[in-house]
Amino acid sequence: MSDTPVIAVEGLSKVYDGGFQALKEVDLAIRRGEIFALLGPNGAGKTTLISVICGLVNASAGHVSVDGYDNVRHFREARSRIGLVPQELTSEAFSTVWDTVSFSRGLFGKPRDPVHIEKVLKSLSLWDKRRNRLITLSGGMKRRVLIAKALAHEPEILFLDEPTAGVDVELRRDMWEVVRGLRDNGVTIILTTHYIEEAEEMADRIGVIRAGELVLVEEKHELMRKLGRKELTLHLREPLTTVPERLAHHDLRLADDGHALVYTYDGRHNGDDDQAGIADLLADLEEAGIHFKDLHTRQSSLEEIFVSLVREKA
Repeated sequence: MSDTPVIAVEGLSKVYDGGFQALKEVDLAIRRGEIFALLGPNGAGKTTLISVICGLVNASAGHVSVDGYDNVRHFREARSRIGLVPQELTSEAFSTVWDTVSFSRGLFGKPRDPVHIEKVLKSLSLWDKRRNRLITLSGGMKRRVLIAKALAHEPEILFLDEPTAGVDVELRRDMWEVVRGLRDNGVTIILTTHYIEEAEEMADRIGVIRAGELVLVEEKHELMRKLGRKELTLHLREPLTTVPERLAHHDLRLADDGHALVYTYDGRHNGDDDQAGIADLLADLEEAGIHFKDLHTRQSSLEEIFVSLVREKA
């Protein structure tokens, strides 16, 4: 990936008529060729941020550049590099898939290119449906048509606003494969999603937005390493009624009616510190005469991290 961001957002704010501030001094750099997931509760500002970047909503302050072009002064150049997939298909119900996608290409002043349209439709498993009218398609197929329309003019950047909302799990995973394929072909992907598993499965980096503020941007794996709580559960041979006083300096709690001890630690420590802490705990347990028959570890999911971040900023 290039070090120069393909999208640069600086000091972006948006205040609507009536005084509601939807965005508050947002700074964000999107790397070329990455999948970036924007997470946030309803009303957090996700769609507003996308709309401002795409030039559909005017910012109150700050500016945006797309592949080096200011999205206000050089709107046409900036917008031509962007494909936007909205949440719903709202028109053209009686048009065919082929005509709808071809028309979208023409809107951007691109010459007819049946070979490209064919390639897009085949990549989205829409080729067999190319003569079907949109009104006859399933919800999942309509969602694919939205993506095809956004790709018709060969954009370098693709925005997906809740791309799999309301579709079943199997189709959702199919869509993930489509998005990964686009990324592998050099398209930069920015998606908003309510599905934490979607970000955890696909994203290279994750941004968390709340009440119009971008509260965190981090590599997915680094985010989970730094903020992910880890637990070591020790299944005891003999149950305990309380945690012994001599073990009080460890972060321990009883579980399973005293048949398990749960040791909590976090990824802010490096691996050596974690191992040392566990070794000290096991030594102290041995000294206290507490024996266990099994153990296992788990790490917080991205969903748990996200919930904790939103609460923390509330």
